[in-house]
Amino acid sequence: QVQLVESGGGLVQAGGSLRLSCAASGLRFNRYTMGWFRQVPGKEREFVGAVNWSGRSLEYTDSVKGRFTISRDNAKNTVYLQMDSLKPEDMAIYYCAAPSALLSSTWPLPLSRYAYWGQGTQVTVSS
Repeated sequence: QVQLVESGGGLVQAGGSLRLSCAASGLRFNRYTMGWFRQVPGKEREFVGAVNWSGRSLEYTDSVKGRFTISRDNAKNTVYLQMDSLKPEDMAIYYCAAPSALLSSTWPLPLSRYAYWGQGTQVTVSS
């Protein structure tokens, strides 16, 4: 059974930083594309970025480019989202996601192909 568990959310002032972690189990992590999404209550979930299985390929939504960095540690089955220069508009629940086994290493992965989701971690940015 695939499990994704996010951690690291919290309250931070605008301009500050947070690092989110997503610990994965139940899958061959080192073969999987991993994604980060966020959602504000009442709005659709938004793609933040993704990393391929090796960590060498990355993509980000325009609004976070230059401020957020995704990395992974395959030995620890963990993917990270380093968030710097946070803005109030970054405030959301952040989720990590993984595709099904059949599409595990697909890159780039269509957003509709993410099949597994964590429970989310809240990021609050005060102005």
